[in-house]
Amino acid sequence: MPRHIPQKTSITLEPHQVVVKPLVTEKGMHRSTRCNAYAFEVNRLATKADVRRAVEELFDVKVLKVHVQNRKGKPRRTKMHFGTTKDWKKAIVTLDAEHRIELF
Repeated sequence: MPRHIPQKTSITLEPHQVVVKPLVTEKGMHRSTRCNAYAFEVNRLATKADVRRAVEELFDVKVLKVHVQNRKGKPRRTKMHFGTTKDWKKAIVTLDAEHRIELF
């Protein structure tokens, strides 16, 4: 049975291109204080390895694990026109116990 081999893209993203913005929510604040995990909106082309490298370089921390989620856009309506917001990728980054990100 053939194994799935991920395709490599020819695009290499810089760390500031990978992390789009931090996600500051109530759930995220709870996760940062209890589990030392932080959530970011990341570039749709970024892989787990890209996210790990970018967070370690930008915030000077040690990353233990990275979880990613592909989020679907929500349906929206303006008068008679229907559309959706854009799809986006979310990354939850768990840090080593001795490291913190002060942004949150």
